[in-house]
Amino acid sequence: MKICDLHIHSNNSFDAKSSVDEICKTAIERNLYAVAVTDHCEAPYIKCGENCEFGSFDRHIPQSISDTFNAKEKYRSHLNVLCGMELGEPVHDIACAEHALAYGDFDFILASVHNLRGMDDFYYLDFTKLDTDRILNMYFDELIETASFKHFDSLAHLTYPLRYIKSKTGNVPSLEPYQDKIDEVYKILIKNNKALEINVSGFFKGLGTSLPDEEQIKRFKELGGQYVTIGTDAHECEFVGKGIEKGIGLAKKCGFKYYTVFEKHIPVCIDID
Repeated sequence: MKICDLHIHSNNSFDAKSSVDEICKTAIERNLYAVAVTDHCEAPYIKCGENCEFGSFDRHIPQSISDTFNAKEKYRSHLNVLCGMELGEPVHDIACAEHALAYGDFDFILASVHNLRGMDDFYYLDFTKLDTDRILNMYFDELIETASFKHFDSLAHLTYPLRYIKSKTGNVPSLEPYQDKIDEVYKILIKNNKALEINVSGFFKGLGTSLPDEEQIKRFKELGGQYVTIGTDAHECEFVGKGIEKGIGLAKKCGFKYYTVFEKHIPVCIDID
């Protein structure tokens, strides 16, 4: 079986440690077929330049692209290295999102929502003091907007806030009250031939499930979903490829015959044996 990890951050992301070269060496050691380097680009913060916690995306993303293309050439005979980006909050500032997409010649774009308009990343929120129901309703409304954005390939970690709701409160809320909104996200992805990411980081970072979980992946398939990508969300070499086979097994259990990588934004189907 070909093992592909389509969500990896290099040290060109503010919160990651390993170089692109180190990532590729690790992937080869672990017999991966393909990796996508998807460094963070939080669209609304592009205009802040160096004056924010992320540093300048005008500096970091071109460097990520350069490092990735160098690795693509260096490891061509051993590993398929894909040039990607995780584009955060693209609908918060469309002009900034378009600016980000013009940084270079990408294979693969993940779209994600890490924070609601006017709020901090979910990582920083104290859910013991917040109305979680209100936050989740707002979040899935924003995901509906994000799914409608045309310029991405896969929607990342659909249940992202659950990571931090659990870590702060010890509980994982039911998604049943939000299912109509989640279904709308899926229908938009399906209509626009976009993929849903199976983010396996939850298996080894405390949540205990993938993001989204089996029930949600199955629902995506039931509604007609064709494409799923699988990624670790690795921020250091230790996690490159970790849990991908479990994610593939989950896709198979939910009815998928293949999972997907993207090359120049064209879906390439990897058969699940």
